[in-house]
Amino acid sequence: MNGCVHFTELPCSDNQHKIAKATLGNPSSLNALTFDMLRELKAQLELWQDDDDIVCVILDGEGSKAFCAGGDVRTMHQVMQQNDPKATEQFCCDYFTLEYQCDYLIHTYYKPVIAWGEGIVMGGGVGLYMGSSHKVVTPTSRLAMPEVSIGLFPDVGATWFLNRLEEGVGLFLGMTGAMVNASDALSIHLADHIALPEDKETLIEQLQVADWQYVDDVYEVVSELLEAFHDSAFAAAPPPQLVPYLEQIRQACHQDSVIHVADSIMAIASNDPWLDGAKRNLASGSPITCHLCYRQMTQFQQLSLADCFRLELSMAVRSALLGEFQEGVRSRLIDKDNEPHWKYASIAQVDTNIIDQLVTSYWSSDKHPLALLGHY
Repeated sequence: MNGCVHFTELPCSDNQHKIAKATLGNPSSLNALTFDMLRELKAQLELWQDDDDIVCVILDGEGSKAFCAGGDVRTMHQVMQQNDPKATEQFCCDYFTLEYQCDYLIHTYYKPVIAWGEGIVMGGGVGLYMGSSHKVVTPTSRLAMPEVSIGLFPDVGATWFLNRLEEGVGLFLGMTGAMVNASDALSIHLADHIALPEDKETLIEQLQVADWQYVDDVYEVVSELLEAFHDSAFAAAPPPQLVPYLEQIRQACHQDSVIHVADSIMAIASNDPWLDGAKRNLASGSPITCHLCYRQMTQFQQLSLADCFRLELSMAVRSALLGEFQEGVRSRLIDKDNEPHWKYASIAQVDTNIIDQLVTSYWSSDKHPLALLGHY
């Protein structure tokens, strides 16, 4: 898969400060993140973080269709298809390690990061987006963690950020892969601000003319500039789809087992196409993913951000070696027959010993590829 990241530094009117901009450039694949793109992005973000002249970073995607549709799972599938466990382990370890390091860097960045989440924001794109200090949607934005459909699990820090949504919402989104529109994203705090697509250029101009030499709180200034776009953009946003079912979702996900949660979600009464789509995703998704998501949301809520990424890296490598992930990508993205042959026919049939193994660290603590995360 081709792709690159376009970096620009825009001068400010004081002739000293600059506004940095990183644009994910892989539009033919909805700006999906290749290994090289992640490497470029991480390296440049580190340089900008140490550059006192850089005020803030704008992170966006090329074109209007997508901010970022996820990671480069097609290349992963090519590696997994070789049936060489060592090659699969190495590639997936390298890719996910780099991806999670990049996500963690954004979460802990010393300067404002404005993620312009126009269009589709899914999977790995959500990882970049949720780490940002200022998460912007436009009226056409659609956010999702759709890993249940490809046999992985909500990763890129989802153990952290899904657990910080209202009770039940994170589990629902993980088990159904449901798409969230701009109105819902704001309501459930997946997004901070809304703006119209044309407001991006206005924002950049305002950032460039601000007198940064006399600003005490850069974060507050960025927030104020973005808030000015809210009213006109929110008026153009679609009606909420998730919020009307918030209480039912909360009740459905407040159950003592993943089986009962799934049954309760399927039992929510409605003729709503959005909710029906979420139910279809759950019914046709990987039973193993549902178990993993339930564990993430019920057993690992108290982990630090760094420990969430360490947990997810082990889960990702083990999932790649298990074969469920490979089959899901084959069915949904390669052959597109939409008939994945999951290892288990239902959530009730899943061997929980396999889930125990999947959430067990693949490495000793000192050998973990992310051992130093949070310590430097």
